[in-house]
Amino acid sequence: MSIAPALATALPVNSPQAKKDPVSTREFWLNYLVKLADPVLTALAACKLKERMPVETVNAANVKDRAKYTHLEALGRLLAGIAPWLQLEELSHDEKKLRDKYFSLAVKGIANAVTEGSADYMNWGEEGGQPVVDASFFAYGLVRCPKLWHALDTAVQQKVITCLRKTRTIKLPQNNWLLFAAMIEAFFICIGESYEDEKISYAITKHQEWYKGDGMYGDGAEFHWDYYNSFVIHPYLYDVLKIAAAKDAMYEPARKQALEHNLRYAAIQERLINAGGSYPVIGRSITYRTGAFHHLANMAYNHQLPEKLSLAQVRCGLSQVIKKITEPAEMFDNNGWLRIGLYGHQPALAEGYISTGSLYLCSVILLPMGLPESDPFWAGPDEDWTAKKVWEGVNLSADHAL
Repeated sequence: MSIAPALATALPVNSPQAKKDPVSTREFWLNYLVKLADPVLTALAACKLKERMPVETVNAANVKDRAKYTHLEALGRLLAGIAPWLQLEELSHDEKKLRDKYFSLAVKGIANAVTEGSADYMNWGEEGGQPVVDASFFAYGLVRCPKLWHALDTAVQQKVITCLRKTRTIKLPQNNWLLFAAMIEAFFICIGESYEDEKISYAITKHQEWYKGDGMYGDGAEFHWDYYNSFVIHPYLYDVLKIAAAKDAMYEPARKQALEHNLRYAAIQERLINAGGSYPVIGRSITYRTGAFHHLANMAYNHQLPEKLSLAQVRCGLSQVIKKITEPAEMFDNNGWLRIGLYGHQPALAEGYISTGSLYLCSVILLPMGLPESDPFWAGPDEDWTAKKVWEGVNLSADHAL
């Protein structure tokens, strides 16, 4: 497979050639991955991320504050999305060369990020509460790519552990942040390190209490109509419980219950994709763009979709989302860094906690890149997603609550 240099060269999912050659859709996704990963990992491997990455915020007065956190945001969120691809071995020759390049950059970059005195040493808990969020996304990336963890030398591994432990003293609000602490402890389980089980059990118990019905959780005691069920809650519950239940059978009933909710919310997410690839602009953090489909991508990656959803229709729906989001050239600055917005550059859409690094949560839609080309997700014939079928007059069965 040849690797196209830019998103603009990729074939839309509904083009005639794409229908004949599903690999072209993978190439389109790969172009998006490279566009996101290249500036972050290239700069960090050279120990120049803080020097090169802009710190855009909705309010210029926030730049100094967000600069304390934005670099770990970029690293953690990017790795959480591309980790399955970094883990994958079954690749074409050209794609493997590209994967090897970014794997090597990630190894070098992580060493720079966790080494005190490095120009790119990051804030892992020395200041503010935000580091627990992105240390957690970073840990999630290592959970999704064990090979990356094993590629770090012993000294760097110990530095990673030390950095992640710094987040244990951060006071957590009673909302989705409980899951960030739980994921860090789940990572410690994965590497055979001592872990604090109470952080896992408390996060699970509280989210069971906060379940509102029909596959939806409150972000804390209250329900918020936004995408945090996908940005964080469902993916984290799915994977934390998978790890915890494998370690302690006590968690197995909670895992099964959460999976039922996971499946329903995956069905809802697929129905949120409009015929043209847009989706409802609802709630905070909308500038995470394609990160809104973290959960659906994660369930597809794990082959855990509801019976009525095929892998092919999810592939085509998610492809259309990526195509829609990446249409405006203004999504990136002249040096390839993400700019704040949903459809192009729209800084007024951002909250005060959003900065350049935050935006790299958009990478989590790319989780199925960790499936080989031979997988049914990529190899199956194109199939329209629900909204496209309905608005073309297909007679579908009704949707029902859980």
